[in-house]
Amino acid sequence: MSSRERTLETVKRNQPMATELPEVPLFDPHLPDPWRQFGENLQRMGGTLVESGPDVDLASVIKAIHPDAKIIASATPEIEGTKQLEDVVGAPRSLSDVDVGVVRAAFGVAETGSVFLSDVDLGVRALGYLSQHLVVLLDPAEVVGNLHQAYQRREFAMASYAVLMTGPSATADIEGVLIHGAQGVRTLSVVARPVAIKS
Repeated sequence: MSSRERTLETVKRNQPMATELPEVPLFDPHLPDPWRQFGENLQRMGGTLVESGPDVDLASVIKAIHPDAKIIASATPEIEGTKQLEDVVGAPRSLSDVDVGVVRAAFGVAETGSVFLSDVDLGVRALGYLSQHLVVLLDPAEVVGNLHQAYQRREFAMASYAVLMTGPSATADIEGVLIHGAQGVRTLSVVARPVAIKS
């Protein structure tokens, strides 16, 4: 038996007794109104909250936010883009000319002002990073109070890729000056939009 095998065998024989993991509380008593706190923290991180009624045309909302946008790529059937994601599968770098990417977040986190985006939500992962501007549709009823609650959501277990995106990209490395849009999307706009009930 080699020294490596002896070491591994010794470690294997001297494992601690298995114990159950402790119950982790959700730390959710007395949390503030999640939607209000989400909006405040989103703004604090450089994002923009857009309140929109369910009957307002989404295309006009996006036009109002980004009037000069020419190339729009949408990962949600709620709005049609001018660039189809099906055409860029396998070539994500071709999304580098996208002015506005549109996605629907599964949920938001009030504590951090973050939106949860998975590979399912993004369609093509690069959409969340190569677009100049990102518009995220979010149902106000799908905002949880804190990260403890967020990690209880089934979307975490189901996703092969996920990100909690908090505001547009930013850096303050250069002389301590905060700059948005340094390495990713220049703006992040969250549009309050309940999920349409399918009949």
